[in-house]
Amino acid sequence: MPAKKKPAQSKPAKKPAGEKPAQLPEEWEAPEPGWVDPALAEEFPGLTILVTTLGIGSGRSPAALKERLRTLSDRFGGAQAIMLRQRPIPWAYRVFFRHIGLDPDQTPTPIEQLALDRMKGGRFRSHNRLDDALTIAMVEAGVALQAFDADRLEGDIGLRLSVEGERFEGRHSPLPTGTIVIADERRALAVLFDRIAEGRGVQSRTERTALVAIGVKGVPDIALEEGLWVAASAMHA
Repeated sequence: MPAKKKPAQSKPAKKPAGEKPAQLPEEWEAPEPGWVDPALAEEFPGLTILVTTLGIGSGRSPAALKERLRTLSDRFGGAQAIMLRQRPIPWAYRVFFRHIGLDPDQTPTPIEQLALDRMKGGRFRSHNRLDDALTIAMVEAGVALQAFDADRLEGDIGLRLSVEGERFEGRHSPLPTGTIVIADERRALAVLFDRIAEGRGVQSRTERTALVAIGVKGVPDIALEEGLWVAASAMHA
């Protein structure tokens, strides 16, 4: 297995003055770096992955979480959406998308897709505990997050390229060779910034959630850790 990178700092980024810090559960595990295949790391310096596991699944969004989402909708208007891509972290994901052959103006980055949904829907719509928590964290920290059923993983999570003829649960044909995937030690779990393999995401019966933050060149580890910290606190709202 590829060597893991140096762990991220143990503390999340500080919140603006006057903002009450979110509360985390006692079982909060500081994020750990996942592995990155050496060939992938050489091709895309700065590509990283951080993982933390929570002892909670999804389910209906509690009132406190819905209220937090409404407040975020009020704060995030048209001006913020327009200026979004000029911020350093969202811009770094746009650059990475171009490096992997995606036009971010046609295939939006995760944070820009949320901004588009906010503009089209007039607000950030509540879906469930997990999706609402991820929305809040990605908008506040600007980083790309994903989640999996922790009890359906086999070994550590990392990033690699798909091999020739590799199957992907829920897809009839093999993955195109060289696709960047989030994977455990046995199978591909998701196409990076895209579809999750069938049965590997968080479902109604999920009891533990593996939260994943994906970093690219220009995105500091502390921002990834903050994103996970915000998502975890929101999950326990």
